[in-house]
Amino acid sequence: MGIRITRRRALCAASALALPAVARAQSWPARPVTMLVPFPPGGLADQIARPLAAAFQAAFGQPFVVENRPGAGGNIAADAVAKAAPDGTTLLVGSMGPLCINEFLFPSMPYDTATAFVPISFLMGTPKVLIVNPQRPWTSVTDVIAAARAAPGRLTSGSAGNGSSLHLGLALFNAQQGTDIQHVPYRGAAPALTDLVAGTLDMMFDNVPHALGQIRGGRVKALAVATERRLPQLPDVPTFAEAGVPDFVVSAWFGLAAPARTPEAIVSRLAEATAAAIAAGVGRPLTDQGAIVQATAPAAFATFIANERRRWGPVIRANNIRAD
Repeated sequence: MGIRITRRRALCAASALALPAVARAQSWPARPVTMLVPFPPGGLADQIARPLAAAFQAAFGQPFVVENRPGAGGNIAADAVAKAAPDGTTLLVGSMGPLCINEFLFPSMPYDTATAFVPISFLMGTPKVLIVNPQRPWTSVTDVIAAARAAPGRLTSGSAGNGSSLHLGLALFNAQQGTDIQHVPYRGAAPALTDLVAGTLDMMFDNVPHALGQIRGGRVKALAVATERRLPQLPDVPTFAEAGVPDFVVSAWFGLAAPARTPEAIVSRLAEATAAAIAAGVGRPLTDQGAIVQATAPAAFATFIANERRRWGPVIRANNIRAD
């Protein structure tokens, strides 16, 4: 004779199955948490990850250990997080590369960008600024556009490498303005900026925090920032919209993510702690450098990533951009 399953028994069974997940979320973290950063120490991701880890440790009473694991455009660290147990003890402080665009830049990926992670919170954006060598005659973005159209393929713009956000900013600008400014990839933004100061390059679409010192020192000339409103760090530099180039808002960005299937309660606790840490001043030194430090709800960050994927995928495909 079969067992009769009543509605009451079914509800009790469902509740019993749910208890372990709820208990894990309530007791989390019961041991140290690792936060993987897919870039070398000292970079922008590291600068937001380490103070955030300290804030988490104070909030949750367990060590939060930052581990730098660079390589493959961020894919090595991201793959380790994607394959980690979804128990909230392995997190990713990732950038737009491993969380969004690497799927378009690499011929194959070790994980599925769209399904491998649960987004927790946006952390920081680093807006682009168009900078030129001060010996060039241009004083506005429209001057650069006119010069580029008059001499297709002659003007040069440096970047941190093929597929970098600096490269993508140039590709988008060329597509929108009908220009053919030549991309010159470097092994990092620092040597590109050095050549721009020396006059070897004409321009760069650099990140504000990286270029700010050279701008203030007069070694490069800033023509426009790719933000919706002017930056307090560069109050005299117009936005691209003010400079006559609408719809050019471009930023590299960083965010916090966990492996897919991490319990929602843990994700919510981390998102709330992130918002509290940023409100308390975590990231303020980066804000002073021109970064936009901001926490979001997990759903808002997920929507942001999806929109960025739809935005950059066509640009990368149209220009046949591949990572170094």
